[in-house]
Amino acid sequence: MSANQSWKTYVESTGEWLDEPALERIRTALPAIADAVVHAIQREVRGYRRPLEGAFGRSVQTGTVVALRRFIGDDQDPSSDEVYRRIGAGEYHAGRSLDALQAAYRVGARVAWRQISDAADSAGATPEAQRNLAEAMFAYIDRLAGESVEGYAAAQLSDAGDLDRRRRELAELLLSGAAVADAELARACEAARWPLPRTVACLAVEAPEPERVRRQLSGATLSVRTGEVTGIVVPDPVALDLEVTGIAEQQGVRVALGPTVALDQTHGSMRLARHALPLASPQAPVVTAEDKLAEIALHADPEILAALRARMLSPLEGQTAASRTRLQETLLQWLRLRGAQGAVAAELGVHPQTVRYRMTRLRELLGDALDDPEQRFALEMALRYEPVAGPADG
Repeated sequence: MSANQSWKTYVESTGEWLDEPALERIRTALPAIADAVVHAIQREVRGYRRPLEGAFGRSVQTGTVVALRRFIGDDQDPSSDEVYRRIGAGEYHAGRSLDALQAAYRVGARVAWRQISDAADSAGATPEAQRNLAEAMFAYIDRLAGESVEGYAAAQLSDAGDLDRRRRELAELLLSGAAVADAELARACEAARWPLPRTVACLAVEAPEPERVRRQLSGATLSVRTGEVTGIVVPDPVALDLEVTGIAEQQGVRVALGPTVALDQTHGSMRLARHALPLASPQAPVVTAEDKLAEIALHADPEILAALRARMLSPLEGQTAASRTRLQETLLQWLRLRGAQGAVAAELGVHPQTVRYRMTRLRELLGDALDDPEQRFALEMALRYEPVAGPADG
């Protein structure tokens, strides 16, 4: 039974219904019935035990009157369906659950049926007509309650969408690096229902479903998507590295953790996290930016690093690929270990004589560069830090 159908529509398919004298008696009693329903709801349902004033009171009064008029067939305007959806939405915005509203419908149905039944009986309605009337009444009330539930759910969904939008806007504001007045930031946090933290840490996440990562994190996190990378702002982090490691291992994703900073430095934490993310790997899926500052500095401009490698390692271009790889590995360890050939041999797992042979060949190719401290430093950078894909935000 649709809420814009009267009881008569319902009982026409089930048998006898009220005659016109009984219907007129009910119609005459409607104002008193409506008052009885409202007073019973106010008396019996927790959450409605207060004067029915303002928009709330008007919605309850209007809803009751419209419901009774529609039930007896005096109001067939489909637009009045919105009355009950608005009541449901109003309950959500008032911060109440649906329990009180559904209890109000139950109380209203009981009181309305008692009053309508008395009016029908006094007008001489037959027992069959009254039974049909009762069935119609409770089916009708169920439908009204359903419309209010729909209104409640729609308001909840709309509010969730608005909240998501406001939180995205707050994340974008924090990550923009723009100077923001304290009052403006406080208003944005209040609108996003995000308690103002003392500190934050940022994560850069590369995952097919980054929201799964965010939802598993502690606290009221914010997120914003940039290309293939999602930035997540974590308020007042505690043991975040351990938490992130567990999530990354469980979900098989790469994550970079920026430093913990004051709120006005959020963009700096995120920038370091984004630049650190390319340094993560399947073997080490979580990278802490503060542990990789040298690599981040070098990889901040991949073109410069590529140019450095091309210039410093160009003397090795004439070698075969396998020979070039062996020479580069040996040279890197020689530079790292300050020329200690025994330590280099142990590191590479070869005989010291092999190291001496390779270093002789490298001196032939590189000449005086091996004796110049500046050139040795440039060679080590070129060998140690191979170019990787740059951060998503450039």
